Amino acid sequence: MHITRIADAPEYEAPGHLDMTCLRLQGREAGPSVQLWLGMSVIEPGGHTGLDPSPMEKHYVVLEGELTFTSERDGVVTTAVLRSHDSCSFAPGEQRRLDNHSPAVARVLLAMPLHPPTPPG
Repeated sequence: MHITRIADAPEYEAPGHLDMTCLRLQGREAGPSVQLWLGMSVIEPGGHTGLDPSPMEKHYVVLEGELTFTSERDGVVTTAVLRSHDSCSFAPGEQRRLDNHSPAVARVLLAMPLHPPTPPG
């Protein structure tokens, strides 16, 4: 068993993330992991990520507050407002953006693989 106390969770910088504090809860510099890592982002009012693709599948759970999730895939844009305990996932290559349009801080849990999927063949 490996425990990371929230007070000891290492911060990390994520490109294109504005007015956010990103914490590593498990995996990478937070401790041993074989397949995935967990992070928590604290997103200030007005904070957001860029609309960027990732080669890795991503899963989000809103822990507190309200966030607007936007995806773009094959030219189709989808937007949804998620609140506490709502969740969503993004497929590898799908563009995604998170926005905090509310007046309160939002917290979101992120789970994703340590490495991109191996191409077929």
